[in-house]
Amino acid sequence: MKAFQDYYPDALSHCYGCGHLNEHGLHIKSYWDGEESVCVFQPRPYHTATPGFVYGGLIAALVDCHGTGTAAAAAYRAAGREMDTQPFFRFVTASLHVDYLRPTPIDGTLELRGRVKEIKDRKVVVAIELSTRGAVCVRGEVVAVQIPPDMMPQEQ
Repeated sequence: MKAFQDYYPDALSHCYGCGHLNEHGLHIKSYWDGEESVCVFQPRPYHTATPGFVYGGLIAALVDCHGTGTAAAAAYRAAGREMDTQPFFRFVTASLHVDYLRPTPIDGTLELRGRVKEIKDRKVVVAIELSTRGAVCVRGEVVAVQIPPDMMPQEQ
């Protein structure tokens, strides 16, 4: 199964969080799991904030990119289209809100689960929870807006 991000056209695949063309990036991958989107990420030792815990900026980036990927997939789903069809639906962040509920241990796999709260015109709102070891550590919300047509590539 291809991840949402695997459908992004190359011209829009340079993002540090989710772009497959960014050699130094995080290369996150998001998928549908029923009505929720899911992303699993294993932090590395260099993602440390304080010993034993994940850097909050990394967490924000994961929430951000999982949210925009979920927005794109939700727009395709709402339109009844496959993600490899044109015109492309590609989203950027208009607003990012992250609540850090507890320190996030670095030695566990992080699971992000997204739920679409709203789809309206060119805007999608996604609520996201990040958990590890069975505990929710972060709650976030991404307001994603569709990239204007004049910024979109014409062909993949």
